[in-house]
Amino acid sequence: MFNKLSVIGVGLIGGSIARKVREQGLAKNIVGVGYQAQALNLQRAETLGVVDQVGYFGETAEDILSQSDCVIIAVPVGSVDKIFLELKDIWNPDAVYSDVGSTKGSVVQSARDIFGAVPDNFVPVHPIAGAENSGVNAAQLDLFTGKRVIITPLENTSDEALDQMRFFWEKLGANVSMMGISHHDAVLAATSHLPHVLAFALVRLLDKKDSHDEIFKYAAGGFKDFTRIASSDPGMWLDICMNNKDEIIPLIRQINDELEEVAQRLIAGDSESVYKTFATAKSARQRFLDQCD
Repeated sequence: MFNKLSVIGVGLIGGSIARKVREQGLAKNIVGVGYQAQALNLQRAETLGVVDQVGYFGETAEDILSQSDCVIIAVPVGSVDKIFLELKDIWNPDAVYSDVGSTKGSVVQSARDIFGAVPDNFVPVHPIAGAENSGVNAAQLDLFTGKRVIITPLENTSDEALDQMRFFWEKLGANVSMMGISHHDAVLAATSHLPHVLAFALVRLLDKKDSHDEIFKYAAGGFKDFTRIASSDPGMWLDICMNNKDEIIPLIRQINDELEEVAQRLIAGDSESVYKTFATAKSARQRFLDQCD
């Protein structure tokens, strides 16, 4: 499909893309691109055969990227503007560019700020897949198999570039959906960003208690399941939350109201209302599980 695919940021997501691209034969040459600060990870990617070669900004990356017919930006959303600045002078109108950021509004705004307008060959994408671990060692061949990938095109997005990205992600095994940018950020704030905030906050709350060692010692499987995502990369989630805070903050306030309502019902001994709250939530989750089947 592509002669040269460059992946900027060969971590969990970028590395998993590269591995699946190789398996599917979607590119003749796969290049990992980054800064010298990521040299160890990039060298590891080359050693593992995840990429064919590596390039560093300020050295060989510019030549490599200018010759690439597909460039995937797989860095934390807080670093996207820096990458756009690197690409500005070497942007290839004949290539297709995309990203994998968890927030789309901030990525699109960065493109507008740096290019003046979002290039029509840039296709914003968000694969809803991940794991607690990071780095190329965490890359998985089938990370995207059966997972949802949301494409959020703009009005000026090239039909050709859009079709290329849709086909690309379908070949990686994903179920591709289309969504507006603001709607995407609102939905993901509720289904992904808020749950991560809750998991981080709960673990921090318990860790501050004097009996935290005993609490963690006797925590059961439910605690482990609920807090699994608190093992995620704090830096990455800082970027996500800061870049989608306008959607996340109202949800935090709403969950505070929900918790206070439960607390007041417990204080009042209103067992019927507490039961209805739990039962309603159980039914809602079952509807979610039914959709997943």
